[in-house]
Amino acid sequence: MIAKGGYVYIVTNKHRTTLYTGVTSNLYSRIYEHKNGYGSAFTKKYRCTDLIYFEFFEDIESAIMKEKQVKKWKREYKENVINEFNPGWIDLFDQIEEME
Repeated sequence: MIAKGGYVYIVTNKHRTTLYTGVTSNLYSRIYEHKNGYGSAFTKKYRCTDLIYFEFFEDIESAIMKEKQVKKWKREYKENVINEFNPGWIDLFDQIEEME
C-alpha cells in the first residue's frame, strides 16, 4: 500500500470572523469545493472560502491527528499560528494552484 500525504487547513470568510479547520489529501480540490459551495454545510453557511493556513504531513493519519488538535485550540492560538504562517491573512488558493 502506498501511503498518501495529507493537509490540515484553515479557511475563513471574507470578514475573517469565522474559522474552519479541515483535513484533506488533495488541498487544491478541497479548497475549490469550499469556494464553490460543495462538501461542508458549515463552510457553505458561513461562506468560509478563503484558504489562510495549511500544513502538509507525510501521511494522512498524522494530518487527521493534527486536525483534531487544531479543532480543540482556542481562537487566539489559531490566530497566532495563522499570523506566523500568513501575516496578511491573504487567500492562498492561487499559490496552491501553482503547487498542483
